[in-house]
Amino acid sequence: MASNGHARGGRPRGDARESRLRPPGGTPTILAKIGAPTTVQDSSTPSSPAASTPSAGAAAPTATTMTPLERRSSLSLALIFALRMLGLFLVLPVFALEARKYPGGDDPALVGLAMGIYGLTQAVLQLPLGLASDRFGRKRVIVLGLLVFAAGSLVAALADSLTGLLWGRALQGAGAVSAAVTALLADQTRDGVRTKAMALVGGSIGLMFAVALVAAPPLAARFGLGGLFGLTCALALAGIATVLWVVPPEPARHTASPRGGLARVFAHPDLLRLNLGVFVLHTVQLSMWVAVPALLVQAGLPKAEHWHLYLPAVVASFVLMGGLFALERAGRLRAALLGAIGLVLLVQAGLGWAAAAGAPAPLWALGGLLFLFFCGFNALEASQPSLVSRTAPPEVRGAALGTYNTLQSLGLFAGGALGGTLLRFGGAPSLFAVTGALCLAWLALAWGMRPVPAAQHR
Repeated sequence: MASNGHARGGRPRGDARESRLRPPGGTPTILAKIGAPTTVQDSSTPSSPAASTPSAGAAAPTATTMTPLERRSSLSLALIFALRMLGLFLVLPVFALEARKYPGGDDPALVGLAMGIYGLTQAVLQLPLGLASDRFGRKRVIVLGLLVFAAGSLVAALADSLTGLLWGRALQGAGAVSAAVTALLADQTRDGVRTKAMALVGGSIGLMFAVALVAAPPLAARFGLGGLFGLTCALALAGIATVLWVVPPEPARHTASPRGGLARVFAHPDLLRLNLGVFVLHTVQLSMWVAVPALLVQAGLPKAEHWHLYLPAVVASFVLMGGLFALERAGRLRAALLGAIGLVLLVQAGLGWAAAAGAPAPLWALGGLLFLFFCGFNALEASQPSLVSRTAPPEVRGAALGTYNTLQSLGLFAGGALGGTLLRFGGAPSLFAVTGALCLAWLALAWGMRPVPAAQHR
């Protein structure tokens, strides 16, 4: 991100650098936008880019107030996450049902693998691409990753078999940009506002999950699974445009984790709890979407009308999200975290009962369970990345966030593969018994987490 400090005459140093890369017509080249980071101080120091001396007449930002460039960076990078995650989440509520229309789609284990293979390739490439962003620049890696993600979406959109879908999903995962985007956000924000920025990203992911649940059923009914993957490709291209023309220029130097950083992350007890927690959360949620759509159909709700149940449950859960921030300000975030895990556990028990019952469960019961799940999931998805950023020592924050993103991706793979296999060989009751056991183990592990200090806001 360009420094807020200005060169003589009021022109930002980043603009001066970019002007040297303009073609004769005066328009910045693509190379200037993605390959020419500006020379600024490291964001880990007190004089980070966003904290530089403001121009004349501008009020100096407080320690917990974002500067205009920090707001622009946080919002634009959250938008990149949102566009990418919306494309991913759109297929989740309908994939298991739509995949049956493809050759090979009658095998639940293969369907689950096709859903989750994205997470495996993303987990494998998450840290290497994060390290590449240290060497070659964050924006270059993000643009490359989004291009790969778009290509995978196109392969899946044109697939005529479940195997083709599987290859498309695997290629989607190879565009693993989460670590690079998160690292760029850390580069462009000061320590005092980084929690707000990370929470904004986490909240955007939760919001896109909610939007996808509501939009996916009618879109799939109209355009099919191929149409959803085509829309995902378009969203990835929109993300590239955001990187090129909205995200502020990046610093030339990035904070590198010291030697032994990963070992320190794995040895930190609270970071270990958070990393295992995000693994379990995404294992459970992807396993759920292997079985939940079929439960709704059995209860008499056609696939195209699933949003009638999702919409009120999602909206009601977001209304209650304000309580999370009140608990954070009161220093009771640990209690909120444990309560959210307990809600997800309760939902698994309820869905297990619904799946094991001799008759289809009533829609009001399934709707209530989904409402509780969204309450817990949204709270965890918004709070855990912020907690990782606040808990990790500053010198290993990049390694901590990379590890967190990798475990999240592994959870997506494990959820798809585990859910499909359990559904094939044991049915939905055994699936929810296993996800419930995972949540119970997670709750026991998280119980020993130390209290989180109250957040300071202005």
